[in-house]
Amino acid sequence: MASEKEVSYTTTNTYTTVNTLTSKTKNVWIAFHGLGYLSRYFAKYFKHLNPEENFIIIPQAPSKYYQGSNFKHVGASWLTKENTQAETKNVLKYVDAVWEQEKPDVIPNFIVMGYSQGVSIAARWLASRKIQCDYLLLHSGGIPVELKADDFDYLSSETQVTYLYGDNDPYITEAKKTEEQLKGTALFGNNLKITVFEGVHEVNTAFLQQIATQ
Repeated sequence: MASEKEVSYTTTNTYTTVNTLTSKTKNVWIAFHGLGYLSRYFAKYFKHLNPEENFIIIPQAPSKYYQGSNFKHVGASWLTKENTQAETKNVLKYVDAVWEQEKPDVIPNFIVMGYSQGVSIAARWLASRKIQCDYLLLHSGGIPVELKADDFDYLSSETQVTYLYGDNDPYITEAKKTEEQLKGTALFGNNLKITVFEGVHEVNTAFLQQIATQ
């Protein structure tokens, strides 16, 4: 008979930063990419931001795979339905390590962003670590069903939370929009704002610029 067992071990993973942290830095971002990205390619969405004022940390999803049948392009996934609870713990420990290595002694404006599949990681990391942020952007992704309003009670009343998606996003149906809005309202109360832009399932760089300059 087959038996599934478990072992613990130490592993290494990369991550990407954009720009340099200096005394002129206005915004520190930690941004979680979506399914299929590598962090170094996700970095392109932040290149238009003022490099003196924005320092971006982009963790790398650990599970990499070939995209397509030609085995040419590599993508990555944060989690799947397989052994999700244990994998979530592994991912969050990795994010902790990245944050410990890169976080400044004095944090200016701190922005946490999750895009698509990265929304679940951003939300789970904040909820489990009770990390304060000035702005939380949940962009075109699902909010984990296990998270409750109590998980975010610690957030400051000044924290801005935006759920952002495109009106032609094929992955978000009318029911999904309603579901996310209801979840978001329950989780974040009056802090939450729902924003819809004209577009599909893509990063809205204009909105990132808006956050960075507000």
